[in-house]
Amino acid sequence: MSALLIRGGMLVTPHGAARGDVLIEGETIAAVGPSLPRARAARVVDADGLLVLPGLVDPHVHLREPGGEHKEDLTSGTAAALAGGFTAVLAMPNTNPPLTNRAALEHAMHLARDKALCDVGFFVGATADNAGEAAALSQAVGLKVYMEATTGDLLVNDPAALTAHFGTYPHERPLAVHAEGEMLALALDLAGRFRRRLHVCHVSTGADLALIRAARQRGVRVSCEVTPHHLFLSTADLTELGPLGEVRPPLRPPSDGAALWTGLAEIDCLATDHAPHTLAEKRSAQPPAGLPGLETALPLLLTATAEGKLTLEELVERMAEAPARIYGLSGKGCLAPGCDGDLVLVDPAARWRLGERPFHTRCGWSPYAGRAVQGRVEAVFLRGRLAYAQGRVLSTPGAGRLLQPSSGNAASVAAAPAPKTSP
Repeated sequence: MSALLIRGGMLVTPHGAARGDVLIEGETIAAVGPSLPRARAARVVDADGLLVLPGLVDPHVHLREPGGEHKEDLTSGTAAALAGGFTAVLAMPNTNPPLTNRAALEHAMHLARDKALCDVGFFVGATADNAGEAAALSQAVGLKVYMEATTGDLLVNDPAALTAHFGTYPHERPLAVHAEGEMLALALDLAGRFRRRLHVCHVSTGADLALIRAARQRGVRVSCEVTPHHLFLSTADLTELGPLGEVRPPLRPPSDGAALWTGLAEIDCLATDHAPHTLAEKRSAQPPAGLPGLETALPLLLTATAEGKLTLEELVERMAEAPARIYGLSGKGCLAPGCDGDLVLVDPAARWRLGERPFHTRCGWSPYAGRAVQGRVEAVFLRGRLAYAQGRVLSTPGAGRLLQPSSGNAASVAAAPAPKTSP
């Protein structure tokens, strides 16, 4: 059995940070602690001066395949994920065709088996008339309900259709909603009425966060996420960004960003909502909404930790452990014996500008290009194999595996080809 010892790094979990070692045997973390025996490891990586984080989990990405491969596909999108420190991503269903039935979902999963560089799970999308079929698709990590208009044509805002989905979808898996204002209030009411697990995507206003807070006080089982662009950008940036800042939900006034930072303790996840479009599309007469974010999220948030806006422990909780817990991804997002050997090595002192290293996302741009940041991903290990190092993606298509729910509220890595990466 192959073994790897990551030695002398600052190990960060939601419960604290301490200098130590991580031993990975095969694909799984075997031991974590100070001064682990070197003789047990066939390979040793010196992590002195580096942070060692669990592989990050992004619960909200748009990988554009099938149907939008000119701006992203499963290979380029998962390459961007690894470059950003993410070893697992959950893909949204508003592709072309959308993932709203068994055939479409299984086709996307087949593509991922052959093309993904990191682990991928898929949502099934709600429509006005697929409540029964969506509930039966146990391969999906959750149900995505677009209660507000967004890219694609999956809008579901009819009360009868929404009631059917909330009344039918299995209790153990979350309904993820794009809902704001009155529609968010309706989603929270339905979740409470049917005792369903609700996850609110990309919260962007202090008012919506207040609705979630009040629902929790009523006993509603609700989690939520916020995106880096709603934390680091605002309407004040639109003069410079122009159509590159077009996104849904839209960028908000600075006061809303301040409310999100103030309410960070009530936000469960930091999700990118990575949604690439080409520059030509963004500069067209009708620019589509969405922007890339997988490669910039961690540097931006590491910079925020250096500025005292959140702690490293809070970052790991919201970018690794919490999304894995919410979606039942067994073995993901954790740094402990028995967890998958997914690790991110970060140089916390590195000062650089976003865009210095070429972007791996096919769209090739970022609204943050040129921004000074502190903290850089130096290496990523996927199940004990080196998948990314110093700007180069080393993982190969098919190395990623499918994330699918198992019994109860657990999820596991589905059977898939063995990783093809080299140590």
